[in-house]
Amino acid sequence: MELVFSGQVIEWRGPSPYFFVPVPEEESADIREVATMASYGWGVIPVQARIGEVSFRTSLFPKEGGYLLPLKTAVRGPQGLSAGDDVTVEMTVRLQT
Repeated sequence: MELVFSGQVIEWRGPSPYFFVPVPEEESADIREVATMASYGWGVIPVQARIGEVSFRTSLFPKEGGYLLPLKTAVRGPQGLSAGDDVTVEMTVRLQT
């Protein structure tokens, strides 16, 4: 499943700060339809994503009926991304076979 969406980088200030892009509701609904074929446990969904020139693998975190795309420093750093920045995400949900 391939998706393209735009969103704003948010910061979660827990014990360790972390950055995410919330997946919009429409795309989250599409992901929920294939979640059982994609998740390898705890509701996380493996994806291949691209923001700008940076391509990366990660897993979506389920949150309040939607999903959050985590952004490691290796993804944010080269593009100078921080909380509040708008980004376009190209993402492929990696289905388990």
